[in-house]
Amino acid sequence: MPLRIKAFLLHFSCSVLIALLALLLVFKLWYPAPLHEALGVTHIFLLLLMVDVLLGPLLTLVVFKAGKPSLKFDLTVIFLLQISALSYGLWTVAAGRPAWLVFNVDRFDVIQAVDVDIRGLDQADERYRTASWVGPEWVGAIRPPDQKQRETIMFEAVTWGMDVAQRPEFYRSLVQVADDISARAQPLSNLNKFNDAALVNKTLTTWPTATSWVPLKARVKPMVVLLGKNRNEVLAIVDLKPWE
Repeated sequence: MPLRIKAFLLHFSCSVLIALLALLLVFKLWYPAPLHEALGVTHIFLLLLMVDVLLGPLLTLVVFKAGKPSLKFDLTVIFLLQISALSYGLWTVAAGRPAWLVFNVDRFDVIQAVDVDIRGLDQADERYRTASWVGPEWVGAIRPPDQKQRETIMFEAVTWGMDVAQRPEFYRSLVQVADDISARAQPLSNLNKFNDAALVNKTLTTWPTATSWVPLKARVKPMVVLLGKNRNEVLAIVDLKPWE
C-alpha cells in the first residue's frame, strides 16, 4: 500500500477517534438527550464534525509525498487547522450548553451557560455560582420580595429577556419550590390535546410512574417534563409538545 494512502488512513482513523470522543462529550455530558434537539445543536455540530473529520485527512492525501522537504511543515499546518476548527466548534457548543433547568412560575426554562446573568452572582448561593460541566442541574427560581426589584426584573424580562430564570441569586432547590411545581402540574391526559395519542401512550409506557407534567421552554423546541407521584419529583424530559 502506498505511503500516501497509509498516511491518509492513519490520519482519518485518528480524526474519527477524536470525533467520537467529542460526540460523547457533547451529547452525553453537555447536551443529554433530548436537550440537544430542544436547543437545535445536533445538525450544526454533526456537520461541523463531519467537515473537520474529512477535510484534514483529505488535505493529507493531497500534500503527502515521501521525501518532500516541506512535508513536516505541511502536515503541521493541516493538524493545527483541524484542531483549531474542532476547538472553535467545541468552544461554541460549550458556551451554549444547557447549564440550568429552572422552574419559573409554571414551567421549566432551559438556561444556557451563555445566557446566565452574572450581575448578582455574588449574592447567589455558592452551589449556584458555577455552571456544571457534566450536564445541567435542576433548580427553581423565586420572585424577589422587594416590589421595586420585581418591577425592574419584569421590565428587563420584557425588553431583554432577562427574567429570574437567568439569575442565580434567585435559585433555590426543587424541594423549596415543590408546592409551586405541584400547583402547576398538569394531568397526563392533557398531553393528548397537543400530541398524537399513540405517541403519548408509547412515551408514557417508558415512564409508568409518571403522574403529571409541566412544560419545558427551550430556544428551539419546547418539550415536556414528566413528574412522579409527588407531582414535584422530576422523572424525565420527553419529546412531546406542551402546547400548540
